Amino acid sequence: MRMVNTAIMLCIIFLLFSWSVGFAQTDEEIRQILIEKSISAFSGRCSCPYSKTSNGRKCGKRSAWSKPGGASPLCYPTDVTNKMVEQHRLKMGAVQKE
Repeated sequence: MRMVNTAIMLCIIFLLFSWSVGFAQTDEEIRQILIEKSISAFSGRCSCPYSKTSNGRKCGKRSAWSKPGGASPLCYPTDVTNKMVEQHRLKMGAVQKE
């Protein structure tokens, strides 16, 4: 019985540790998450200049990112502001990884 209790306690500790580590994210990781979410929310194929068309070519200047006044997907880390990073961190209850 004591061995079972020890095993259960070790599992709980491992799960808690894994859970807390999963929430620690660097600014760069959060920027990448926000870019991926932004691109996946875009309805067309050419969200970013580096996206590919149906024939496999890069979208380049035909991308939504390149056209003023239309959709503004996040494509590059510089598109993601520090405020966006902080808002994501607050929303997710995440801590900053050093």
